[in-house]
Amino acid sequence: MSEDEAEVVASFEAGRVPPGGFHQEQHVLVAFCYLRRDPLPTAIDRFRAGLRRFALAQGKPGLYHETLTLAYLLLIHERMARGPDDEAFAAFLARNPDLGVAKPSALDAYYRPETLSSDLARRVFLMPDRLAAATPSAGRTGTDTSTASLR
Repeated sequence: MSEDEAEVVASFEAGRVPPGGFHQEQHVLVAFCYLRRDPLPTAIDRFRAGLRRFALAQGKPGLYHETLTLAYLLLIHERMARGPDDEAFAAFLARNPDLGVAKPSALDAYYRPETLSSDLARRVFLMPDRLAAATPSAGRTGTDTSTASLR
């Protein structure tokens, strides 16, 4: 982990906004570092608790979103598993550019907008309601199957 990456993680854990802000790429960086260091269940617990603390420290506890948090962690974990074990964050992000931007979201292939904007999705993890293409970087292509099976 580079000094800049370590500073982002330390700032996040202290509830401070790192230099340059805490945007999508920084969220992914912290998740990547936790997933690299800890088993998946531990990384999930640490990131969820840390993100809630961070939002509270910024005076925005209502920003926490359970479905977005868990879905991104699981997607990052899968994408990490598809790459080399010793892959640096910069290389990971270059290989998965869809994860580093908030809009369009890498989760658009997995969730309908109305699902992610629901109060239920904010409170509890919801399973994806779109079927993403089964490719290593499925990020942007997917088929909406929410009503296809009803026809």
